[in-house]
Amino acid sequence: MTPNDQVSITEESYLPAGLPIPVPEADGLSAPFWNGLRENRVMVQHCKECGTFQHGPEWICHHCHAFDPPFDQVAPRARIFSWERAWHPVHACLNGHGPYVVVVVELMGAPGVRMLGNLLGDPMADVVIGAEVEGVFEHHPQAAPPFTLLQWRYTKSK
Repeated sequence: MTPNDQVSITEESYLPAGLPIPVPEADGLSAPFWNGLRENRVMVQHCKECGTFQHGPEWICHHCHAFDPPFDQVAPRARIFSWERAWHPVHACLNGHGPYVVVVVELMGAPGVRMLGNLLGDPMADVVIGAEVEGVFEHHPQAAPPFTLLQWRYTKSK
């Protein structure tokens, strides 16, 4: 499977407007990740010295301490590692918009890399640890600055 296989894209917003806009840090370290999402790509650091994948971005490899590990594209495929059903708003704009499910997923193409995101669909449905999910790129082109979120949904049966 190549990183672009079966990419899901949506222009619809899962959560209401008004949440803080995610932007790269001032030092630019996470810019390849956020820019990749805007191009429907998941980019994570992949150390060329020892082969370790890592996320969030750091200036050194977590494993061998090599400097400036580059970013590589990985498929937006993962397995649910952990989850939480949020009932109480964590931001004023979420008042009246619960519950929703937040998942920690482990990327299938980047061993050890875990990411956080919303699980799309029925917020009251059963959540299964280990279930396969696919990334959904949620674009917000009208925001200033424009941004894209990576959400998750159960992999569709074939």
